Parts: sequence; C-alpha cells; structure tokens
Amino acid sequence: MRGRRTGTAGRRLSQIETIAAIATPPGRGAVAIIRISGEGTRDIAARVFRSEQELQARLATLGDILDERGSPLDRGLALFFPAPHSYTGEDVLELHVHGSPVVARETLTSVLACGARLATPGEFTRRAFLRGKIDLSAAEAVADLIEAETRGAARAARAQLAGGLQTEVASVRAHVGTILEELAATLDFPDEVIEPPRERLRGEIEGIWGHLYAMARSWEIGRLVREGPSVAIVGPPNAGKSSLLNAMLGDERALVSEQAGTTRDTIEESFGLDGLRVRLIDTAGIREHADQLEAAGIARTERALQDARLALVVVDGSRRLEAGELVLLGRTRGRRRIVIFNKRDAGTAGYDAREPEEDDALLVSVLDPGDVARIREAIRRAFDVEDVDLERPHLATARQADCALAAQRALMSAVQTLEAGEPIDLITPDLVEAYGALGELTGDAVTEAILDGIFARFCIGK
Repeated sequence: MRGRRTGTAGRRLSQIETIAAIATPPGRGAVAIIRISGEGTRDIAARVFRSEQELQARLATLGDILDERGSPLDRGLALFFPAPHSYTGEDVLELHVHGSPVVARETLTSVLACGARLATPGEFTRRAFLRGKIDLSAAEAVADLIEAETRGAARAARAQLAGGLQTEVASVRAHVGTILEELAATLDFPDEVIEPPRERLRGEIEGIWGHLYAMARSWEIGRLVREGPSVAIVGPPNAGKSSLLNAMLGDERALVSEQAGTTRDTIEESFGLDGLRVRLIDTAGIREHADQLEAAGIARTERALQDARLALVVVDGSRRLEAGELVLLGRTRGRRRIVIFNKRDAGTAGYDAREPEEDDALLVSVLDPGDVARIREAIRRAFDVEDVDLERPHLATARQADCALAAQRALMSAVQTLEAGEPIDLITPDLVEAYGALGELTGDAVTEAILDGIFARFCIGK
C-alpha cells in the first residue's frame, strides 16, 4: 500500500471480504457486467463459470455462467484480472452476460450465494485507493467522470485522474515537511545545528502560501465545470424571456403567450457551451400590481437574480421603455449582466433611446437564429470559456478547497509569528497543521468519516 493510510482503513482491508455488484446501469441493454473483487474471487469463478478453456489474465474467455448449484444461467464471457494488476489491486473477475435484468440479477445472486457479499457504493474504487492504486483526488475524479454531462467536465475529470493535482499538492507538502525537519534538527541539536535565518523561513513559507492561494482560486474552475454557471433570464412580462429560453435550448420548453404573466414560476434547464454546462433559468416577469400568485413568482425571480452568476436582462426594444424597465436596468448595472433589447423586427425605439450605461446592449430578435447565436457568444465571453484550462490541475471539490484553505490559514499564522519576533520554534504547530491539511487533501492522512463521505457519492458497482 502506498503512503500512510488510516489504521482503521487498513484493518478493514485486512479482512479482505470478497465483494460483488452489477457494474452496468439498471435496465435492459446489450450486455450486463457483474464485477467481483477479493480473496475469494478465484473460488467463486470456479463455481459460477465453466469453460473448456482455463481463465487467463486479462483475456476474455467464453463459457457458461452457472448458478450456485451448477445449472446454466447464460452463456457469456469472463475476464480475470489477477492481483495486484487490477483496478482494486485484488483478484477481480468480470462476468459479461446478456443485458437482461433477470439474467444479471440471477448471476449476482449466484455469486453472492457462493461467498461474496454485495458491495457498498464506491467500494471497488475505495479499495483501489486503500491499496495505493489511485490517490484520493483521482478517486473523486472517478465519480466526476461518471457524472460528467459535458465534454469539458469529462476532460477535467480525466485530467484529475492522471494525478496532476496529487503531484502538485505532494510537492507543496514535501516543502513544508523539509522546513519541519530543519526546525526539528535545530531543536534536537541546538549546539550543533544553527537556527535557520528568520527571513529565509518567512520567504519560503510565504512562497508556499502563494502557491496554495493560486490553487485555492482554481476551485472556481472546479465549480464552473462541475456545477455549471447559472444564468437568470429576467425582465418585464412579454419581453420575450420564455421565447429566448426556448431558442437557446432549441426546444419548446416554456409556454409562450401574448398574455402578460404567463410564466408564474422559475424554469431551469441547461445547455452545453464550449464544453461547459450552463444552467439557464427562466423567471416570472417583474411588474407592479401583480396578483398574489404572480407576486410569489416575482419573489422567486428576485432570488434567482440574486443567486445567478450572470443575468440576461430582456426588455422590449421596439418601443420606449416604461418606468419599471428603466428601474430594472438601473439596479442591475452593478452586476455581471447582458442587456438584450428584443423584438428588433417590430421596431427599435427603446434601443435607440437607451442610456449610455446600456451602450453595449444587444439589439436582437430571439426568433432569429443568427441573433440567438450572438447571445450565446456574449455568454461565452462573459465566462471567459476559452480561458478556462480544463486540463490544468485544479481543486474539484469543496473538501479539497477546505483543506487548501486550512493549510493557508496555518501558514499565515506561522508568518505572523515570525513577523512578531517570537521564537522560531513557535511556528512548528502551524506548520504541522498545514502539513496535516495537505495530507488530508491527497488522502495520505484521511479519516474513515471523510472516506465515507467521499464514496457515498459513488454508485454501487464502481
């Protein structure tokens, strides 16, 4: 096993129970896969798979899939991966059967009857981590890759799987460890080892802090990729907000009517934009004198506007703007937004009379595909999509960001101790704390509770 894992985790592994699960999604398909891992894999294989050929490592073998009494269930393939050259580091067997839910379920039942137990969510990947096959950030990336809904999210997860973040954090942690060793030598042998210069120590710690600061900022990239930026479409009734939503999605998702106040609630959908998943939120029209139900919808609009990373402020540009529209434009000037004067095909009076603060507004008709493409391009520029390097190592989860911030705080405390002229040995606890936080990030010093939280995200069979 690589690195220092938790003692509790090690004791659990020492039991080496054999686990099994269906690794393919529920429902009918061409093929279903039952995955088995653990010490009893070879014995179970001998009972549930029969072939004229012996199983060979990493080669598909055709044969009969049997129940626990030796009766055939199906004819399929077996793939054997002997330890330690497998995903989990243990003996692993995959049974590929026809994709009937009944066949897959009966095969799993047979495997369980022969001595395996049902795997818990993410247990195969958890074993891979505990046996040092992958680091913790890579294990988290496995879940991200499975959940990826866009090409960008998949690219980012693959980059994390390659271990870039682990390498970067391990380098920073090693630097902290080197400083700790130097301080320990000074304390243990004060007559033989000279105390390190205070200014040099301060410079080194500030350098590490700066590295972590840049890393913490990368959490924003992780959030963009994982969650997708939210974009709220706001404006008065009948400005064309729902028509814009439908045009962006290429689907009649929202009802469109000439009657004001048709949209009473928020509607959230998403679309892909250069590899990012953008969450688009259509909202109720903002106006005064709304009835009780419409007022409730307007309250949700205000919340959506407050929470969104970008607002698409849509007004009717074919006529002079009314007081409520001018108020809305005025109070959104201090935030990230794109102003859209819609209905150019019916006139441009409102656009022509716009204030200087709306000089960069778009004059469009959301019924024109070319204009819709201009709006998409404006959104792309607003998020600097091209500047997001999805393959650069970055913090992908809140847990990783918390660890990096904890290490930063500890390092800053050490710097302040040095600046205050306190004895150098007083920075040791802060450096130990930073070292521990970075170890928690990589998984070298992680608790069972943290592992439980991480692998709860996984599906059974992965």
